Amino acid sequence: MTDNSTSVGKGSPPDGDTSALQGRTGAGAPAETRGKTTIADGVVAKIAGMAAREIPGIHNLGAGMARAIGAVRERVPGGGGGVTRGVKVEVGERQAAVDLDVVVEYGVSIVDVAGDVRSNVISAVERMTGLEVVEVNIAVDDVHLPDEEEESEPGEGRVR
Repeated sequence: MTDNSTSVGKGSPPDGDTSALQGRTGAGAPAETRGKTTIADGVVAKIAGMAAREIPGIHNLGAGMARAIGAVRERVPGGGGGVTRGVKVEVGERQAAVDLDVVVEYGVSIVDVAGDVRSNVISAVERMTGLEVVEVNIAVDDVHLPDEEEESEPGEGRVR
């Protein structure tokens, strides 16, 4: 016996109502599979940035110049919270890749922190978006020393 039906995509079941990108269509298809969902790069970047910041040992995200510019932007009303500072993503139809620039606390194991960040980012992005995270690249740009001053509060000058 031969099967004359065609399938869309490699390894998909022979079903004329299935699209590799949009799911099943038609009145018989479940409601959650009808239509297409598009996730913006900025959404994935925010999820990845928040997930990276949750890990103990991460002091900040972003390279030196990005942190300086971000600090100024945060002080300007409507300038943004900087959640995506130090985060770069590429989002496809089914996959995402994430690049992070991080500053770690002095004394922590960079290898352990990077592994924890990688696991948390992959888990959060995949859980919230359904995208497969193919890689999370981490660049450690700086180490925060305990005696380094935090950026001064707005309105504080050098003299009183």
